[in-house]
Amino acid sequence: MNTPTEKLQKVLARAGFGSRREMETAISDGRVKVNGQVATLGDRIETRDRVTFDERPVNLRDAEEVPRRVIMYNKPEGELCTRRDPEGRRTVFDRLPRLKGERWIAIGRLDINTSGLLLFTTDGELANRLMHPSTQVEREYAVRVMGGVRPENVTAMTEGVMLEDGPARFTDVQEFGGEGINTWFHVVILEGRNREVRRLWESQELTVSRLKRVRYGNIFLDKRAKAGEWVELSQEEVDDLAQLADLPARKVPALTPDEKNRWSRDKNKRRPVNAMRKPKNSRGSR
Repeated sequence: MNTPTEKLQKVLARAGFGSRREMETAISDGRVKVNGQVATLGDRIETRDRVTFDERPVNLRDAEEVPRRVIMYNKPEGELCTRRDPEGRRTVFDRLPRLKGERWIAIGRLDINTSGLLLFTTDGELANRLMHPSTQVEREYAVRVMGGVRPENVTAMTEGVMLEDGPARFTDVQEFGGEGINTWFHVVILEGRNREVRRLWESQELTVSRLKRVRYGNIFLDKRAKAGEWVELSQEEVDDLAQLADLPARKVPALTPDEKNRWSRDKNKRRPVNAMRKPKNSRGSR
């Protein structure tokens, strides 16, 4: 009988080293070895194989052994969706609670000038499915637009326009008020392509002055997490996300006493968001 195998990047993502895309990059960069040999994209492995990531042994686990935790983070403008920035700028990972033996995996990204809802999980398979275009997960944004928005602009964006990387469209556009040239809209999109919401508006010669994600799938950004804060999702919310991803429900593990203390300290050490906007040297300023 043939021994079941899995794609290497899938196993690494499940082990909490990052998303599948990040793991594909790591494999291409020669950072992964299987049984002492540098791995290549397309490799499949068995549970008995020896895998290392940056020369560190990888604990190969079945899907049901991976803890499924999810946190909601309210990203302020000015933060990067990357683990480390060469220029030393603040990243979303700087504020997250620390984990032992696992890593937070971002479910999607937001650009530096976009604020709002970000989801992070310890379950690489959940992250991959929720991000994959075939899953068709709705992302809802609140958008402040500069300029006069005409009905034909809305029609064009819902019927579809051709961008440089292919066709794109909103599945819904609703006006939410505003005054003068600054009007708020809520828009829904089914993909996570780079700057797609902004580029759709730009295709109509309109400029987005504020952009905030307020929903991902069935998770709404709410008052539990202020700007720069995170909150762990409930069992019911995590199960709803798993259902969206067509994955079986799995019990969210309770925090150990050590984790509770660590997560509490991490929250208490959070630097206020407005501190990011203060000049480094305010002496003599008015």
